[in-house]
Order: sequence, then C-alpha cells, then structure tokens
Amino acid sequence: MSIKMKNISQAEVLTLKEQISYQDGQVVSKTLTQNPAVSITLFSFAKGEEISTHASDGDAFVTCLDGVGKITIDGTEYLLHEGESIIMPAGHPHAVYGQEAFKMLLIVVF
Repeated sequence: MSIKMKNISQAEVLTLKEQISYQDGQVVSKTLTQNPAVSITLFSFAKGEEISTHASDGDAFVTCLDGVGKITIDGTEYLLHEGESIIMPAGHPHAVYGQEAFKMLLIVVF
C-alpha cells in the first residue's frame, strides 16, 4: 500500500501552522492523507470551538502547532501548548476544545 499526500506542497520546506487558517466560529480541517493504516489531518479551532466527545479505532497523536488546546481523555483534561503532544488512545473517549485559538496536527494510526 502506498501512502499519498494531498493538499500540501511537496519537496518544499513548510511551516505546518501556516498551512491552515483560522475561521471565526469554526473548526477547520485539511486532510493530508487518509487510508486504512493512517490518517493525517491539520485542524484549526477558533477560540471556544470543539470536537465533542467521541472514540477512535486508532491511536490519535496530537501535536499543538499554535495557541492552546484542551484535550479531554477519559474525563481528564490536559492543556496543550505550541510544540507539545499527547496521544489519545484507541477506544478511549476524548474531546478537543479551543481554549484559545488553536492549531494542531492529528496523526491517527489504525
């Protein structure tokens, strides 16, 4: 199986947080790749926006690219700042909230 990247320049030095924009009152996503083994997506959250509690079939690795996000896993809250990462384990309920305007890279491994 080959993994193909989309929606992003290749063979070019990039700053990931510049690859997605904030939109007032919205959560914005940009899928970079998705297949049965892995999903890579950029997200931006306007302050106060969220993805409500859900579970995933894969381990979800989140890296904060900008701002401050609140990650809730199994009812425990974690604040994520630029450069910090956390793993939301497969099958565990989790949610993501824009504590401030917040950009993240999400890599889900199935």
